[in-house]
Amino acid sequence: MCGIVGYTGPRAAGPILMEGLRRLEYRGYDSAGIALVTEAGDLFVEKKAGKLANLAAAIADRTPSSGIGLAHTRWATHGRPNDLNAHPHVDCTGEITVIHNGIIENFRELRDELEARGHRLSSETDTEALAHLVEEAYAGDLAAATRAALARAQGAYAVAVMHRAEPDRLVGARMNVPLVVGVADGESFLASDVAALLPHTRRVVFLEEGDVADLRPWGVAITDVAGAPRERAVTEITWTAEAAEKGGFPHFMLKEIHEQPQALRQCLAGRVTADDELRVDELAPLADVLRGITRVELVACGTASYASLVGAALIERWTGLPARLTVGSEFRYSPPPLDASTLVIAVTQSGETADTIAPTRYAREQGCPIVAVTNTVGSAITREADAVLFLQAGPEIAVAASKTFTTQVATLVMVAAAIARARGAFGAAEERALVASLRALPDAAQRALDASAGVRDLARRYVNSRGFMFVGRGTSYPAALEGALKLKEVSYVHAEGYAAGELKHGPISLLDVECPLVAVATRSSVYDKLISNILEGRARDARVIAVATEGDAQIERYADDVLWVPDTVEALSPILAIIPLQLFAYHTAVARGTDVDQPRNLAKSVTVE
Repeated sequence: MCGIVGYTGPRAAGPILMEGLRRLEYRGYDSAGIALVTEAGDLFVEKKAGKLANLAAAIADRTPSSGIGLAHTRWATHGRPNDLNAHPHVDCTGEITVIHNGIIENFRELRDELEARGHRLSSETDTEALAHLVEEAYAGDLAAATRAALARAQGAYAVAVMHRAEPDRLVGARMNVPLVVGVADGESFLASDVAALLPHTRRVVFLEEGDVADLRPWGVAITDVAGAPRERAVTEITWTAEAAEKGGFPHFMLKEIHEQPQALRQCLAGRVTADDELRVDELAPLADVLRGITRVELVACGTASYASLVGAALIERWTGLPARLTVGSEFRYSPPPLDASTLVIAVTQSGETADTIAPTRYAREQGCPIVAVTNTVGSAITREADAVLFLQAGPEIAVAASKTFTTQVATLVMVAAAIARARGAFGAAEERALVASLRALPDAAQRALDASAGVRDLARRYVNSRGFMFVGRGTSYPAALEGALKLKEVSYVHAEGYAAGELKHGPISLLDVECPLVAVATRSSVYDKLISNILEGRARDARVIAVATEGDAQIERYADDVLWVPDTVEALSPILAIIPLQLFAYHTAVARGTDVDQPRNLAKSVTVE
């Protein structure tokens, strides 16, 4: 959450920073602000509540000429989203400015101390305390003052600091919150996400925990908070700036839904072979560990947790090992029994989700082997894991996840199969059948998209419904949960996901003509049971929308509307079933006039607990 961008170099900083904020606005859009050191040496600061457009309008005709600056787009945690609490924040002298993502946990203590020493703090934020701590420590060296300030701070942060007396210098630092340095000839960049840097450079340095980066146009020096030098590798980013643009689609969400066939191809590349062999090379170094584990714990949040439900079910089915998902925000505070024989699989799109990283670190402290599933190279979770599987889904800009869900499920299916094979519980014929289905998956996803041309009209017919009940059984249950989440996230329509058998234990009271039942009724071993649950809903006058497998001859007898998907093995069915439900959520949101890519109150990467 929150987006940080900084620049120092020979070009005009203002346009670079505003374009960077546009690329980062998905991280937070409660307010935005910019700070520049003008050619005359003055500090120019402007910040506005609301979307980035408000800031752009405020500075349109008065952006000063400057070769250095920093900017921020905010998702509020401490303090209401208004002009006063927007970043950047300035110290008492008006010379130092700070932007920050994260939470300074001891900020109240710091504010009290600062005010007792005569500082004037005007906002409700935790960030403002950092500006005044840097002020107290400043003696001509901004990096040293920033390190001294951070030595007092407890919590999680990505910070960018600027002083008008040092007009070519930026200082950035991270602790448990992402921050990336971009390097180019004669200029340097700072950002929360690579997407903001790609129009200017593909050469980046992923800062690690406790790093403090001292940026000048000619280079970057990195130390720890104590000032000891640290070496960090420069990574060449392979995807382009164009990959993070809309490409002719009206919204990023729709573009990313349609990118799923290609995302699945990239996810499977190198992991399934032409002779139907599964190759998960990332797990090869853990072969002995996988043979000795006695249980598996998956930890994830939101969409990733629903993908993990599929993974847990398949691990149990194929290995006989106990496997379960615990949502990250609960894991650390009610921890399961953990030891060296417990495999922990952490699933996070961004690799920076605080509620997932914290329990992963806790599990590591207990001696657990860790496998991470993420989409983001260089992210924090990769440094906590013994093995990392990248989704290879490409950039996902819309706040509501789409292609990362389908690639998470596909990756976890391969993880489950690899664990089963390592333990001798997966036969060669079974593996060949699964791999053949995986190889066919991208084309099947494209067919699912092609078959969904009528979803827009369907969404318009149901747009005034009071609410929706999504149900599934077996591996279709996580798809029902994710379908309900997508609808809630982007359309603001109330929707609940349930195991279909639970309808009669309470939720069925909500069903009537104004509350449709959405049933994920793809071919499965529990199909007949699910049909019985559909009939329970119809008996209460609920209209039924079914996601069903092509060739199902009886589903139209029970459903008012059917969304068809290609046939596949049961383990992979959630990947295809979710596609029409994603489109249903998208078109419902469009019909209701909501902000599809940037839903209210949400941010793409949740980097605070």
